[in-house]
Amino acid sequence: MVLPADLPTGVLIHGEFVGTATTFAVHDPASTALIAEVADGGTGEAARAVDAAAAAFPAWSQTPPRGRSEVLRRAYELMIAEREELAALICLENGKSLDDARGEVTYAAEFFRWFSEEAVRIDGDYGVAPAGGTRTLVTQKPVGVAALATPWNFPAAMATRKIAPALAAGCTVVLKPAAETPLTALVIGDILTRAGAPAGVVNIVATTDPAGVVSTWLTDERVTKLSFTGSTAVGRTLLRQTADRVLNTTMELGGNAPFIVTGDADVAAAVRGAMLAKFRNGGQACTAANRLYIHDAVADEFTARFGAAVEALRVGPGYAPDTQVGPLVSERAVAGVGRLVDEAVADGATIAHRAHVPEHGWYYPPTVLTGVRPDAALVSEEIFGPVAPIITWRDRDELIEQANSTELGLASYVFSRDVRDALQIAERLDTGMVGINRGIVSDPAAPFGGTKQSGLGREGASEGIKAFQETQYYSVDWA
Repeated sequence: MVLPADLPTGVLIHGEFVGTATTFAVHDPASTALIAEVADGGTGEAARAVDAAAAAFPAWSQTPPRGRSEVLRRAYELMIAEREELAALICLENGKSLDDARGEVTYAAEFFRWFSEEAVRIDGDYGVAPAGGTRTLVTQKPVGVAALATPWNFPAAMATRKIAPALAAGCTVVLKPAAETPLTALVIGDILTRAGAPAGVVNIVATTDPAGVVSTWLTDERVTKLSFTGSTAVGRTLLRQTADRVLNTTMELGGNAPFIVTGDADVAAAVRGAMLAKFRNGGQACTAANRLYIHDAVADEFTARFGAAVEALRVGPGYAPDTQVGPLVSERAVAGVGRLVDEAVADGATIAHRAHVPEHGWYYPPTVLTGVRPDAALVSEEIFGPVAPIITWRDRDELIEQANSTELGLASYVFSRDVRDALQIAERLDTGMVGINRGIVSDPAAPFGGTKQSGLGREGASEGIKAFQETQYYSVDWA
């Protein structure tokens, strides 16, 4: 696969892609071959990005909502028109299958469309003070310059899920994409520029020094918002940094989703849901099913059907037309997943089913484990790979206790023929999102986020734009 000659590889500051003193390599996870050399931004570029964003903020924040909306709508249309090119790029630098990548581009573009509509629906309030004599007017203002940090697993969607509401609210942004997948973010920056975003409204600094770049932003008093998606461990570190400035912060952190199948569930539907919830993006998703709790009455049937589907998965380079599951993002990721599986097997678990993988590249075989201990590291830690541990259950209360026995609470899944029963289980699950008889929960029109240490705040829906706003009210004398 050949990259286009005009692919942006510089840092984006004040509407221009510029080079830096050094570059870093981006590799194809399927072949480990070099894809591109990308400008390696440092603290200097980070500071200049804030200069540009701060200078652009007054005019952008005063741009009529319809004007901001039209920029986002044009960005949506460009992404859809260029979906195949973007999907191919995501396959190349991230490794996910072409079908997964196409789905991501469509999902990512939808944030531009959704928030183009929300931009013109920013609400306020008016009321009479209870004691009389005054009127209360409530309005929303953009929070200011927003620092955004995104992960590698959804390089398009994680960028647009933050950029779109920020721009809709009237904020300007500085974005640090993951070093594993910077090219997709840079192309999205180019799309926004072509869509009419003024110079300085969107600035992007790819870097191999994420701590230095983000710290530069967090210590700059012109930066008034942080929105971060990544691991809980890094999130804790950033929260400690933001505490000194009491910075407005949104965090979307790790997940450890339980996938629950009841005794009366439609097993075929549950298997289809599990394949989607577990193996989309090779299991490298914070919403991925991490632990499969299958009722004892259907465990044998589910395991046999699910195992056969896993063994039939076609694993290979994401850009190959028949690939269903691609490689993991790095050699380190493969080693991490392998460690968890090896520990579980040493503790008594059995590898019941496995798919075949190519000999070369950063692959880990899609795997089904049975006989997994409920307290195994494979269950308590986020796997972030194509491994499905199956745990059987009988007692409802014990199931809920096990499902909730984690510091994370992002997503969960429940399959049952009785929707009332499924909802009763869902109400007892301590997660921010629950998929009922479906293996996907993400939707730009729905509030995305979790409980406990899975994060702070919500993205998407009306909550998404509110995360980039401050409420201001006027008390007006009416005597």
